[in-house]
Amino acid sequence: MAEMLDKQNWIAGLEKGLALIESFNDLNPRLTATEAGRRCGLTRTAARRYLLTLNHLGYVETDGKQFWLTPRILRLGQAYLVSARLPAIVQPFLQRITSGTQEVAYVSVLDGDDIVCIARNGTNREMNTGYILGSRVPAQVTAAGLVILSMMATPDIDAWLAVHPPKIYTAFTHATSALLRQQIMQARAQGWALSEQQLQLKHRGIAVPLRDHHGVVLGAINVTMPMGRETADEALARVLPALQETAQSMRSLL
Repeated sequence: MAEMLDKQNWIAGLEKGLALIESFNDLNPRLTATEAGRRCGLTRTAARRYLLTLNHLGYVETDGKQFWLTPRILRLGQAYLVSARLPAIVQPFLQRITSGTQEVAYVSVLDGDDIVCIARNGTNREMNTGYILGSRVPAQVTAAGLVILSMMATPDIDAWLAVHPPKIYTAFTHATSALLRQQIMQARAQGWALSEQQLQLKHRGIAVPLRDHHGVVLGAINVTMPMGRETADEALARVLPALQETAQSMRSLL
């Protein structure tokens, strides 16, 4: 959690510009200045000025009415992936997991209501299985999300649940905060999490917490796999020891 910033150090224009960038998503790939401003709490005039500035800098394209992001925006995310210490350190360990399990392995972190994939290794057995670097997935429907949430203090878990009500993605999605809380507490008791068909049918995820040498949870190590080849118990017996051993091996380096 970021510390409170003194007003004299706060740059409101930067905040608004970033908010405009974040207003674009899969449901809103193209926006008018009015629409973008509405999503960010800005007037049309202010939103248009910010968007035209972003257009001048190459981060936004426009046809005169609508605006959309350009590939240049990927520089922002790529800068994290190439400069952050954690993705570089974990990569050899993910390769070890993939080699031992033949599954796609990830390191994921919690960002608001999403899990973000910051490192991965392995080739998908199915074209629609797995996430690319930078993918954002709702925390409530992932093993990584469950296990990271489970490591929080109980009041923090309850506070998170209060502002992130469950959304339904499949017939198997935990439909209430009570059911989701139960899964989180189960993950805490076990020290690992299993998620099946919560977001995508016939897909399973298994995750363990990733801690630094002080015991602070940095994220999760997780694998995803198609279901059908084995039972949940068989998958856990095959994959969980590799995840746990790898997480333990990494603690002294983090």
